[in-house]
Amino acid sequence: MRTVDEHLTEILGSVAPLPPLDLALLEAQGTVLAESVSAPVPLPPFDNSAMDGYAVVAADIAAATEAGPVALPVVGDIVAGDSGVSAIRPGLTARIMTGAPLPAGADAVIPVEWTDGGNATVRISRAAPPGNYIRRAGEDVLAGQVVAEAGTRITAARIGMLAAVGRSRVTVRPKPRIVVVSTGDELREPGTSLAPGQIWESNSFMLTAAVAEAGGTGFRQATVQDEPAKVLEMLHDQLVRADAIVTTGGVSMGTRDVVKEVLSGTGTVSFHKVRMRPGKPQGFGLLEGIPVFTLPGNPVSAYVSFQVFVRPALRVMQGLPPEPLPTVSAVVAEDVKSPAGLRHFLRGRLSFTRGFYTVTAAGVQGSHQLGSLSSANALIEIPEDVEAMPAGSHVEVMRLPS
Repeated sequence: MRTVDEHLTEILGSVAPLPPLDLALLEAQGTVLAESVSAPVPLPPFDNSAMDGYAVVAADIAAATEAGPVALPVVGDIVAGDSGVSAIRPGLTARIMTGAPLPAGADAVIPVEWTDGGNATVRISRAAPPGNYIRRAGEDVLAGQVVAEAGTRITAARIGMLAAVGRSRVTVRPKPRIVVVSTGDELREPGTSLAPGQIWESNSFMLTAAVAEAGGTGFRQATVQDEPAKVLEMLHDQLVRADAIVTTGGVSMGTRDVVKEVLSGTGTVSFHKVRMRPGKPQGFGLLEGIPVFTLPGNPVSAYVSFQVFVRPALRVMQGLPPEPLPTVSAVVAEDVKSPAGLRHFLRGRLSFTRGFYTVTAAGVQGSHQLGSLSSANALIEIPEDVEAMPAGSHVEVMRLPS
């Protein structure tokens, strides 16, 4: 058997970042930037008003009070988007809207709530210092400042930032296209009736969703029965649209483990036992240059294998570091046992109270039992050389996507 790290090292040595694409801004949501983006101009590009009110010279209203307001002539209106050049002299004011450019000569904005709202003459009842309610040019972003680094995922907020600096298109690493397929004669589509010995297929739905959580685009392929010719034909058909293929089932030691049968010796695909629980039977390799991950058929084994092996590879394909799931140190709330020589990934429930994390096992731990997986929010990672951890021990815990 090989270790988890040995299997992961082989995988990461076989995948590479996808070629960059130039995409329209909204099409790029969820992808990873392949370029760093700088602001061509400062933001805001000019001094502007933070309020609806009046642009003034602060010295003119220094003595203004509720009991003794200062009256100033109103010489005009300045609205947002006004492209003209405006100016005021001491002793005058101009009405100004939020976002409108500050007129030359003004050094403060008085909100309309501090005034009587006059049109020809306004009475101002409060003093204000220079700079009051003014947004200065460049106070958000300076010209030439990097606003989005290469290697960052494009979120809604980053799309707003990119648009704000004038970008309509960006160069990105695209979302990896991942085809997910389950094999097995016993599998039936959800929503259909079951005959004796049959079960509803769930792995491909779960893993296709996991692909999306990892930043990829998942394509669920219909379940394929355990017929070698059909399985091989399906895999070759999917190569035209896939950046990687994930199969589940048919990789162990049974007489009908069809994935292992048809892929052994095909391309560079090989099969191994990995020192882990759940998920011991694993396969990986390249088929016509496309990575193929063959995961076990038990649902929990398939899910854990995806998080441990497939997710880091998808990050590499997006130009990101092959980091594991976010990991925290936690205190186990009860005694934990683990098989000798295997890295054990226990489903757990992680909580944060009084400044530290605690974790408990999430119910039964059979590799076929989805109930405890669906209620878990973490994987408790027990090293290969640890067989028992008493309550109160510290352990590394992988946080599952919420």
